[in-house]
Amino acid sequence: MTLMKRIVSSLVLTLLLIGLILPVLGETVNATTVAPKEGVESGAVYIIPVDQAIERGLEKFMERGFKEAESMNASLIVLEINTPGGRVDTAEKISTMIRQSPIETVAYINGDAASAGSYIALNANKIVMAPGSMIGAAVLVDGVTGNPIEDPKTVAFWKSKMKGAAEINGRNAKIAEGMTDVNMVVEMPEIDYTKGKGDIISLTSDQARKVGYADGIANTVEEAITIMGYSTDDVFRIEHTGAEKAAEFLTNRVVMTLLLFMGIAGVIIELIVPGFGVPGILGIIGFGLYFFGNYVAGFAGSETWVLFIIGLVMMALELFIPSFGILGLLGSASLIVGVVRAAYSTSHVALSLGIASVSALIVIILVAVVFKKRGIWNRFILNDALTKEKGYIPSASKENLLGKNGVSVTPLRPAGTVLIDGERYDVVTDGEFIGNNMTIHVVKVEGSRIIVKPIVD
Repeated sequence: MTLMKRIVSSLVLTLLLIGLILPVLGETVNATTVAPKEGVESGAVYIIPVDQAIERGLEKFMERGFKEAESMNASLIVLEINTPGGRVDTAEKISTMIRQSPIETVAYINGDAASAGSYIALNANKIVMAPGSMIGAAVLVDGVTGNPIEDPKTVAFWKSKMKGAAEINGRNAKIAEGMTDVNMVVEMPEIDYTKGKGDIISLTSDQARKVGYADGIANTVEEAITIMGYSTDDVFRIEHTGAEKAAEFLTNRVVMTLLLFMGIAGVIIELIVPGFGVPGILGIIGFGLYFFGNYVAGFAGSETWVLFIIGLVMMALELFIPSFGILGLLGSASLIVGVVRAAYSTSHVALSLGIASVSALIVIILVAVVFKKRGIWNRFILNDALTKEKGYIPSASKENLLGKNGVSVTPLRPAGTVLIDGERYDVVTDGEFIGNNMTIHVVKVEGSRIIVKPIVD
């Protein structure tokens, strides 16, 4: 029960720490005023940075930004884009958010609008690019291998999405398709260039302006706002909260793998070598930070916490309740499902979980060997020796009686008492009857059991 109390205490401690940290991390200024500049139209302008990989965490952040802009009756939303791309499904949800917004939007590309980032930019009402920036290179690639996806249906679906986004704002749809399909041939006479098979379209700011994929070029976001015809008197930038920044760090693949390693190794070491406390606490904290980061990033729901806690309790119960491994298997499955469901990518978390599990297994084996005398398995092994040093009085050895003769003091039916060398001993026969005062011979000694036979004259 001590181990169960320690696990429950660690869980409560972790949850309390997270509860204390969240309000502090959330107390980040959500908007900062940018220096005002003269413009044509008045009204609040909200800048929402798209400066990270496109995943569900970005979707949640942008959803917060759009809601705040709408609640403040903003006149313009500027999407400040610099991203290598990311998940297509998330980009589609963000783009739907952009299209359905009642507020005019402009994509200001101040770096790369690559892959899914170009799709988000094309869904904005206008596009303004910084010198040296780019848009395009939207070929679908496998998230694990990094190789281009060649499935015709998948490519056709993505190409149609890019085409639709270009057509919404009157842009050349063929160019958008050429950003996704290496097999297309696309002529762009405005920049004296023809995309051939095997190439992919990626446009610089100057090329994008010439082919109608940029409505202007601006060195700063303030210039982009001015180009759109809006005043820079009331410009607000949506910032990531402390919790969101922490979540971005915690959901990094390397950090996520380390947290899983710490969680797996810590919890299992505490279960098999109880009494330390530190590994168990570190394990709970590792898992807690893993779920916290993914929850804040929008990847994990409350069900993942429930699965994790159920799995942990089942694995602990397996040590105290004989279930032929059923509780252990169910607990392990619950933990794995909770960990996998909490991450935004099944393939990424599977790799991280595999690396963490193998590393943790090595550490667990080393700890089990070093602390083998303290392991949980010792509860099922009788290790105490009944020695004189511990106060036990061992039975005297009777091997010296083997082969000796004596006289029966009582009848042996088949057990009785004999006299050998002047001392009385309890003996048995092989089953035959021996009367009183008969000569006997010791034929076998088994521990404290003495077996005799009669001597027949």
